[in-house]
Amino acid sequence: MTTYHFLQLYWWAIVSLLGAVLVFLTFVQGGQTLLWGTAKNEDEKRILLTIFGHKWELTFTTLVTFGGAAFASFPLFYSTSFGGAYWLWILILLSFVIQSFSYEFRSKERNLLGKKTYETFLMINGIVGTILLGVAVATFISGGNYAMDKMNITTGSSNIISYWTNNYRGLELIFKPFNLLLGVVVFLAARTLGLLFTFNQCSKMEGDAAKNLADRALSKVKVTGTGFVLFFVAFVVCLFLTTGYRVDTASDSFNGINGPIVAEKYAYLHNMLNQWWIAAIFLVGVVLVLAALIRTMFKEKSSFYLTGLGVVMAVFAILLTVGFADMAYFHSLYDINSSLTLYNSSSSLYTLRTMAWVSLAVPFVILYIAYVWRKMTQK
Repeated sequence: MTTYHFLQLYWWAIVSLLGAVLVFLTFVQGGQTLLWGTAKNEDEKRILLTIFGHKWELTFTTLVTFGGAAFASFPLFYSTSFGGAYWLWILILLSFVIQSFSYEFRSKERNLLGKKTYETFLMINGIVGTILLGVAVATFISGGNYAMDKMNITTGSSNIISYWTNNYRGLELIFKPFNLLLGVVVFLAARTLGLLFTFNQCSKMEGDAAKNLADRALSKVKVTGTGFVLFFVAFVVCLFLTTGYRVDTASDSFNGINGPIVAEKYAYLHNMLNQWWIAAIFLVGVVLVLAALIRTMFKEKSSFYLTGLGVVMAVFAILLTVGFADMAYFHSLYDINSSLTLYNSSSSLYTLRTMAWVSLAVPFVILYIAYVWRKMTQK
């Protein structure tokens, strides 16, 4: 393995970890969906807005960090997906933008839009935002309608390397059953984690409003958590039965960057089985989620952090499986040999090496986030 390819794998792992953490942090969006149905009065809504209002920035900044890391390490993916599937990503970003000011302005006196409007914005972010985020992640597996020609920038005919081949600009991706399935899984994961966090925090508070919220959250976990597990199992089955696309590195035409893309039945299942350490991460994550949910449902003890760790591990393992072992992690539905791989979509060796040194500061950033999290939760 060359240094360049090692750094490509390293940065795919970093991006995958950021994606996994982002899915976990959508518990804030899941908590927002409790404003209607779970919270019965203004006091209970105020409690929800307080406990999640201290955390919403973490989700937003992680989304931006995920996009920034993808841009820096795999710029061709960034330009193809974010630029081609334009409307899909714009809808996701808009749902987060309307969230950002809703916490601040909902309770302002004499606000023009009224409390109900800002609650609606938070519900849109909690439901639409999480589903569309799952749809966007699913394109790593289901692909996109684009074509790529790097020679465009050398001939002078065009400065566009990759371009979308239809006028829907990503809207068509929302209606693919596989993409929607993962969207529902992300939504149910976010709502389950939101319920667990609500139960975790309200159990420590005094007063009837907090107690009522804790009781309702515990009751709803039994339904939402079960739904999350069932839909997740359905997604994993579909993933393992899906045909994947891989670079034929054994081909004489493979030059270390480009090569023929070949279809492979059950490619993601093969990847998981052939890389035991990824399979171990995935299985441990699944076991943690199941154990934590069972503990919450039957022993009525909070398992928010245990569930969150399991979600991070399971999503991290899936994203590693999608990109490792010469996979085309975002294949083209228009021209299979235009598909993006770690070989042909990454930044230069100099850029990846420089960023690798910078990434050594990540543990300190994580410690700072943990410190801020603890302080905000205590307050």
